[in-house]
Amino acid sequence: MIGKVPPSLLEELIFDRTGASDERVIQGPAYGEDTAAIRVEDGILVINADPISLAVGRIGTLAIHIAANDVAASGAQPAWLTSVMFLPDQSEQMLTSIIEQMDETARSVGVSIIGGHSEYAPHLQHPLLVLTCLGMTDRYVPTGGARPGDRLIMTKSAGIEATAILSTDFAEQIETVVPRSTLEGASEFYDRVSVIAEATLLAGIASAMHDPTEGGLVNGLVELAVASGVSIEVDRGSIPVAKETKWLCDAVGINPFNTFGSGALLATIPEDAIDKARRRLTEHGIQHEVIGYVTDEAGGAVSLDGEVYTAPIRDEMYALWE
Repeated sequence: MIGKVPPSLLEELIFDRTGASDERVIQGPAYGEDTAAIRVEDGILVINADPISLAVGRIGTLAIHIAANDVAASGAQPAWLTSVMFLPDQSEQMLTSIIEQMDETARSVGVSIIGGHSEYAPHLQHPLLVLTCLGMTDRYVPTGGARPGDRLIMTKSAGIEATAILSTDFAEQIETVVPRSTLEGASEFYDRVSVIAEATLLAGIASAMHDPTEGGLVNGLVELAVASGVSIEVDRGSIPVAKETKWLCDAVGINPFNTFGSGALLATIPEDAIDKARRRLTEHGIQHEVIGYVTDEAGGAVSLDGEVYTAPIRDEMYALWE
């Protein structure tokens, strides 16, 4: 089955088997935490590793954004990146396309590609990229930093990454029910996937930040709640969904809240700083909404208008690839 290893197996098999201890490690492996943090002489080094394999149309674009987003959502400025690339065949056209996408996207977000590894793996059906992104900060912002009383901000809208993928990888399937002009407009959602701008604006204010990817908004909220040991109340009606996202998700029968959500940033903000946070986002033209708040009830639960989630869900888009 496609998808992440469940949290129970992470706890049982991985988190206690992390090699030698090092007191410089501020953040190590933990459910919901997408980055590691290491104290170094000049500050805090933040590191993320992320794979991508199924979204072929603009895989190089998404790979850069996904890796850089997690570093930015931890309060750091993404700066360096390495790439491991497995290709299903020796197509020079495929390699060129991926590299051009990566180069263009890395330049757009100010990240240097400093190394990596590339090889052919003919048993694969799709290219597989594994990227590691690094950046520096003076203040690490974890997923697990939310506190009771915090307000929850969401930037942009739900299902941005899914909308982009659907517009390219599933265009032939969707264009029978959605106009070609709508698909073309949805392909521009690739330009909305980065959260570096808003993460930079909120890094000094937020108690926690998180970039919802696999499983979309719902999984992102669950990961934030579990990592922080808090519960979160969310007003479903306040969650922004772009019309293109609704149209494309309806066309393939998936819920925009339950599918790839890169492009939105979740940030918990202390109540006395919420006006400051909103003002910063507004001044920079970044769409956002306060969609909920952190409660002091038993930790690890997310309530969307009374519908409660305490465990991760499976991303609904995976069914389209199976």
